[in-house]
Amino acid sequence: MVFLVLIVLLLGFVSWGVFDIRLSFFTPTQWHLKNRPAKKVVLTFDDGPSEYTSAFLDLLEKYKVKAVFFCIGEQVEKYPEVVRRMVAEGHVVGNHTFTHKPKNIFKKQALAEEIRDTDEALKKVGVVTELFRPPFGITSPPVAGAIALTGKKAIGWDIRSLDTVIKDEERLYRRIVGKLSNGNIILMHDRLGHTLKVLERLLQYLKDNNYTVTNDLE
Repeated sequence: MVFLVLIVLLLGFVSWGVFDIRLSFFTPTQWHLKNRPAKKVVLTFDDGPSEYTSAFLDLLEKYKVKAVFFCIGEQVEKYPEVVRRMVAEGHVVGNHTFTHKPKNIFKKQALAEEIRDTDEALKKVGVVTELFRPPFGITSPPVAGAIALTGKKAIGWDIRSLDTVIKDEERLYRRIVGKLSNGNIILMHDRLGHTLKVLERLLQYLKDNNYTVTNDLE
């Protein structure tokens, strides 16, 4: 009985390590700004570029804010000019795999190939990047292995907006603002229309409350 309890506890601990990117359990992961600088945060956007990304870029330009975009390779091929615009306007671009499909998350070689394919797609639009965000924030041993094989630097977050789940704009806004602290890396998605609406409120809040938004992760 004691043995079974220990096994369950061990499995729970390992699962926690796999699914909580902040733990850096299987691979080193940066999930906040170093030294937690006062009132300085990073805005990051996953899963693009999409039909909405140009509007996200318009908003960021309006508020003179630079962000980090973790792009999916097949989306880069679909919207190459949007990625070129990201770079031209001073945003940082990272790798978010080629398809973002769950089936490859637990296969080291397959995931490494997706990372490399995305690197190739990005190179065609003038981007070379060491930054990588694991899909779903999963950092299992195969993911760690793929990161090592491709020489990437894993970037996580400490504010997960949950905008893929929370559709109510007021609730989403309050969730993000309520979690703000020094040195946050904030996760949102530039493929969602309701996130676009919340972003303008968030940018105004950050401006009114004297936050600095940076895309320098060093």
